[in-house]
Amino acid sequence: MRERGGRIVNVSSRGAFRGEPGQPAYGASKAGLNALGQSLAVALAPYGIAVATVAPGFVATDMTNEHLKPPRGDEIRAQSPFGRVARPEEIAEAVFWLASPGAEWASGTIVDLNGASYLRS
Repeated sequence: MRERGGRIVNVSSRGAFRGEPGQPAYGASKAGLNALGQSLAVALAPYGIAVATVAPGFVATDMTNEHLKPPRGDEIRAQSPFGRVARPEEIAEAVFWLASPGAEWASGTIVDLNGASYLRS
């Protein structure tokens, strides 16, 4: 490990921050994943391993197809000022960068990818 380094990119959710009243275990598990990623970022840095997390909101995938049908889908899209949900490629681009050699200094970060549908500081 010490000689090779590497990258770990976790996929969390905006639900880790805003809560998921209908699915509390989901929100809690994603919050736990965020904390795990940050702990691993500190623990693995001496080995050259950077750990980061992306936290997307809704993404247009097979998993969300039913949720994105009207009328609920209209409400979900309206959560973002862009009036849409993410495309899978937009999340993949962030993961690709975080996995790259140039992203080492992003270790420990959680990147919100939700089209301004949920803002935090």
